[in-house]
Amino acid sequence: MFGRAPKKSDNTRYYEILGVPKSASQDELKKAYRKAAIKNHPDKGGDPEKFKELAQAYEVLSDSEKREIYDQYGEDALKEGMGGGGGSFHNPFEIFESFFGGGFGGGSSRGRRQKRGEDVVHTLKVSLEDLYNGTSKKLSLSRNVLCPKCKGKGSKSGASGRCSGCQGSGMKVSIRQLGPGMIQQMQHMCPECRGSGEVISEKDRCGQCKGEKVVQEKKVLEVHVDKGMQHGQKIVFQGDADEAPDTITGDIVFVLQLKDHSKFKRKHDDLYVEHSLSLTEALCGFQFALTHLDGRQLLIKSNPGEIVKPGQYKAINDEGMPHHQRPFMRGKLYIHFNVDFPETLSPDQCRNLEKILPPRPGNQLTDMELDECEETTLHDVNIEEEMRRKQQQQQQEAYDEDDEASGPRVQCAQQ
Repeated sequence: MFGRAPKKSDNTRYYEILGVPKSASQDELKKAYRKAAIKNHPDKGGDPEKFKELAQAYEVLSDSEKREIYDQYGEDALKEGMGGGGGSFHNPFEIFESFFGGGFGGGSSRGRRQKRGEDVVHTLKVSLEDLYNGTSKKLSLSRNVLCPKCKGKGSKSGASGRCSGCQGSGMKVSIRQLGPGMIQQMQHMCPECRGSGEVISEKDRCGQCKGEKVVQEKKVLEVHVDKGMQHGQKIVFQGDADEAPDTITGDIVFVLQLKDHSKFKRKHDDLYVEHSLSLTEALCGFQFALTHLDGRQLLIKSNPGEIVKPGQYKAINDEGMPHHQRPFMRGKLYIHFNVDFPETLSPDQCRNLEKILPPRPGNQLTDMELDECEETTLHDVNIEEEMRRKQQQQQQEAYDEDDEASGPRVQCAQQ
């Protein structure tokens, strides 16, 4: 973050809180904080506000970079958080316990809170048949687990030291002078401990995890896809994600992704299918077998004397998708009928059809009326393509008009 260097303000209060001079060494700071923190710890009847101030002062002055900012610009620079590094203070009980290496006075109830690990999300592709019939899929995954040899400590002895580079915070703050009165403050992961805030000596590192505290494990998960589940629905395996020390393990989440089907379309709990009829079938009746998603053959047929119109829908109850968690209840199966008309008819076919089809409308034109009409020719068109072409033409004309309106104008000279 960039900003103007803040004006110098009070840069002695933290030293006064700890009762040390500005020239105090790190050892002197530690001794002063240890003595004052024990005296003012709330579990020992101390003042909570004083305890909080002590922790805040020690957090700043024990970090060489934060101390440099404080000494140069004062407390305001840290509170303003130039870049996010100095404006956020840790829980005073966390600082106390990290300093003393554990509980205090028989074990404080204010221990460090465990953070929650991230969930691991996978996409699971399924077919419409899978969602109709239900299925199980076995998947092999790799994940991190706490090292069984050192139980996630990373060391043979189970001990670790606080990183001196970041004072156990896992983060470091760097400052750059960009120009007169302009500074940049950046927060980044400590390279010495890689953000853990702890260091383990080379000799003490666990031989199995090499001090990483975790090892990789392969795990086979059996994912059960229930009948009627939806696209985008989640299947959760709680606590099966990557493990890490002092962390609540996250979940593995599978998100169902439905693949397109060649015949059926799904909308909620209903199924849709397209079927084309010949003109003869549409007028005189039809029957055909439809293979359903579970392999059953459904006989689809029209009623005697029934005529199917182009674009007409018909429904079959209880042949749609099973309802999730209520698989004996099903939606509807809708059939959308298309009618294929013949390209042309011969004069004899027309005369034969006229004999059996309803007569033409009675509003036929007379010879005199025909003589007064102008003859036209019909052409086949793709109406969607036609509308798209006209829209592009209108846009081009509007663009040309804008160009003409914004062009140079000639004005008459004033007389």
